[in-house]
Amino acid sequence: MSMLIYKAYSFRIYPTKKQTELINKTIGCSRFVFNHFLTHWNDTYKETGKGLTYNACSAQLPQLKQELTWLKEVDSIALQSSLRNLADSFSRFFKKQNKAPRYKSKKYKVQSYTTKHTSGNIGIVDRKIKLPKLGLVRFAKSREVEGRILNATIRRNPTGKYFVSILAEVEIQPFSKTEKAIGIDLGITDFAIFSDGRKIDNHRFTSKMEKKLKREQRKLSKRALHAKKNGIDLLDAKNYQKQKKKVARIHERVMNQREDFLNKLTTEIIKNHDVICIEDLNTKGMLRNHKLAKSISDVSWSAFVTKLKYKAEWHGKTIVKIGRWFPSSQICSTCGHHNGKKPLEIREWTCTACHTCHDRDINASKNILAEGLRTLAMA
Repeated sequence: MSMLIYKAYSFRIYPTKKQTELINKTIGCSRFVFNHFLTHWNDTYKETGKGLTYNACSAQLPQLKQELTWLKEVDSIALQSSLRNLADSFSRFFKKQNKAPRYKSKKYKVQSYTTKHTSGNIGIVDRKIKLPKLGLVRFAKSREVEGRILNATIRRNPTGKYFVSILAEVEIQPFSKTEKAIGIDLGITDFAIFSDGRKIDNHRFTSKMEKKLKREQRKLSKRALHAKKNGIDLLDAKNYQKQKKKVARIHERVMNQREDFLNKLTTEIIKNHDVICIEDLNTKGMLRNHKLAKSISDVSWSAFVTKLKYKAEWHGKTIVKIGRWFPSSQICSTCGHHNGKKPLEIREWTCTACHTCHDRDINASKNILAEGLRTLAMA
């Protein structure tokens, strides 16, 4: 049975010089509106003990446009979206879901604005994409956009490249049922170890580029010191900005490689299994270990689990999380005997009860599968 989901399509766009200027101006105006009303919101809260609302801010926007006529030059929906983002940030803050909203800076790595689809103002026309105020923009059409378009986010990456992300409501056909279940143990040496004995290599995308990255970052630091020594603002230091883009391109390449790897792996897992059992890892806590922090960040466990979860929802599959204190690597998956705590350096061990020789990680994934199916049966 098909179902409706929200799906994002991301494309690189190639705006003309005039369109680039308007995109940058819209980003700046959206940031200004956000910061202006954040100040107003905070001041109102200090004076009255109550904040503002989206409607209250939206009602004041026309007056602000009269005073600052340059705000009229950009997409009005983008400015409204800034106010909506501000109101949503405060709403999440009061629900203790995130910290209080902070001022947006033009020094942030990624700059963006969002506009909504109304009266056909966003659409695909041959090899170009139609966007409010910008008109037709050339883009890299890597796939067809399906479903009803809801909004578009235009962003500028640290490398100076421009992208558009289109959010659409799409009807998808879930993957067919396989009647198969699998347990997954996440690791550092191997990215994922499956209960069927397969091991997925950890490609170590960041560490492979580490030598080059260190060299380019040293150059960046030297150019920053040189600019500071000569009293030049970093935004005006051309050599610094060139080197900054060079470093950003390396990071972007690593990010794209990792994203591609995670998308392919999670789709393959969801397509071939109905039940996926994984550990509920305390990634934040583990990142405090300075010896493992870099390796854990490189493997992107959190991103992997997030992708698994939303793809499972799309296709009607089940994710079972095992408690983080479950001793998956200490129990014999053959006879269930608890063999006591074993340090991380021990990768293979023999059960003292049934004398089965175990690969530590494969044994752990088998125990995760067994515990997951047990938990699911009790639910």
